[in-house]
Amino acid sequence: MALIPRLDIGSLDELELDPSTKGLPFDAPRLTVGDVALQGWSLLDGDLPLPVAVIRQDVVAANSAWMSAFTAGNDLVIAPHGKTTMSPQLFDLQIADGAWAITAATLQQVGVCRRFGVKRVLLANQPVGGQAIDACFRALKGDDAIELYCLADSLDGVAMLAEGALRNPPPAENPLRILVEMGFPGGRTGVRSRAGALEIARAVAAAPGLELAGFECFEGMLPTPETADGLIDDVAETALMALEQGLYASPAPMVISAGGSAFFDRVVERFNRVAFPHPVLRVLRSGCYLTHDSIAYAAAFRRIVSETTLKLPEGGLEPALEVWAMVQSRPEAGRTMLTMGKRDVSHDAGLPVPLFWYRPDGSMTAPAEMPPGHEVVALNDQHCHLVTPEDSPLKPGDMVGFGISHPCTTFDKWSILMLVDENYRVTGGLKTFF
Repeated sequence: MALIPRLDIGSLDELELDPSTKGLPFDAPRLTVGDVALQGWSLLDGDLPLPVAVIRQDVVAANSAWMSAFTAGNDLVIAPHGKTTMSPQLFDLQIADGAWAITAATLQQVGVCRRFGVKRVLLANQPVGGQAIDACFRALKGDDAIELYCLADSLDGVAMLAEGALRNPPPAENPLRILVEMGFPGGRTGVRSRAGALEIARAVAAAPGLELAGFECFEGMLPTPETADGLIDDVAETALMALEQGLYASPAPMVISAGGSAFFDRVVERFNRVAFPHPVLRVLRSGCYLTHDSIAYAAAFRRIVSETTLKLPEGGLEPALEVWAMVQSRPEAGRTMLTMGKRDVSHDAGLPVPLFWYRPDGSMTAPAEMPPGHEVVALNDQHCHLVTPEDSPLKPGDMVGFGISHPCTTFDKWSILMLVDENYRVTGGLKTFF
């Protein structure tokens, strides 16, 4: 199994930031991404405008190392979903910890990966339309060529890809590698039957310029581990049938893959039930593990720890992404308003949870845990409604650190996030490309 090289993020350090970028201080001088680490800013000293999104450096590094140990110990590789962060600096951390590829969802995301030197990309979508398909084939050529995988879930889709290969013939040694996508009734894309998947696999294998690389699914929309098992089994069993029917011609290992952020234990357990007559690469595409969260994925991880039959590494995943806001007003009993809203923090998979509070007047040496009884009940565009008990210590001017649910939709609200140490001193800026 060939891993991919580290990225060229030195060029990113030279990228100039617009002084009006959200997250930079008012009237900030012109800075590059690399300059952010040199400013000596501290969140707790009031150097940053609130709201601000921060990544705790030690936690994100520990999460990356934990997943690296988990995959290595369970005969897996990981192609983390880059759409979660769209931060090449974090891609590089994941690659340093052994990522086999970076997964993308759109051609724009593939372009970001290629720009910063990701040499193997898994496009977890079926490209449609001439522009997207032609872009896939252009990415296979030239000095900045990449190894590209994409999905197909219909004969029509394969036909469009095959026409693209005729318009833009790829190098013989670097075809467009196709994973047949399997889905479930009521779900998103993906062929709904094993027989249909094998028919698509035959069409891919017969198309010049395309190479059948394997089978995959995204099980994350299913409601329970047991329902996810059935879809994951479909991938493994159909891959086995394709091998037995001689549909797979490549000497490379066949790829079988699943999303795995919420059910990564079941992906391993179900894939490992099948004995394959040919080498198989089991690819997990989790992305949210890197920063984890305080709600949805935290609950999923607790289930994994309590139920899995797998041996897990020491430690575990912890929330690394926080959004900090300031208490603006306590206009009525039981309600506090803060300077954070839908423009700043995810709310599609649960409202944020207040974790810490801090009074920046010199009376506190570090943030304190938020006392019980504080709960976010609503978000407006720029305001957060926090239910507060009668004896709440909060007053206007205090700072509150929130945990989030679903990191993808917090990252996409920030073009730069602040990397901080354990004392909330800024150690760098993480640039995103949404």
